[in-house]
Amino acid sequence: MPTIRKTITLSDTQDAWIKRQIARGAFTNDSEYIRDLVRRDQEAQAKLAGLKQAIAEGLESDLSDRSLDAIWAEAEDRAGAVGA
Repeated sequence: MPTIRKTITLSDTQDAWIKRQIARGAFTNDSEYIRDLVRRDQEAQAKLAGLKQAIAEGLESDLSDRSLDAIWAEAEDRAGAVGA
C-alpha cells in the first residue's frame, strides 16, 4: 500500500505523550502511533454509523406486539452474532 507523508503540529504535551507511548513499547515510532489512532477512529465512526442506522430503522418501524423480554432476547442474540 502506498504511503503519503504528512506534516502535523502537536503541542509539547502531546509530543511528550506520544514519546511515552513509544518508550513503554506500545509503538515503535510516532507514525505508528498516529496510524493506530486513525484506525481506532475509523472503527469508532463505523460503529457509530451502525448505531445511527439502527436507531433510524427503529424510529421508522411500527410498534411491536412482542413482549419486552422477547425483544431483549433478540437484541442479545444479534449482539452475540456480531461479537462472534
